[in-house]
Amino acid sequence: MRSFYHYMMRYRGNIQADEEKRLAEWMFEDHSFPKQATSYNEISSYLEWNIPFTNALSVFDRLYDAYQIEED
Repeated sequence: MRSFYHYMMRYRGNIQADEEKRLAEWMFEDHSFPKQATSYNEISSYLEWNIPFTNALSVFDRLYDAYQIEED
C-alpha cells in the first residue's frame, strides 16, 4: 500500500487552485509531514497539531476516504 502522501501528490500542480491542491502543496513543503504514513490516526493527529488552513481536516477526511477506496 502506498502512503497517503504519495496518493496526495497527484493533486500538486493542478491548474485549478482548490483545497485538494492546497493541502497537497502544504504536505510537500512541510518537511516534517509523516510521508510514509498510511494510518488515519497518525496523519489526522499530525494535521490537528499543524493545521495548515481552517478546513484542512475536513479536506483530509474526504480525501482519506477516497484513498482507502483506491488502495483497497
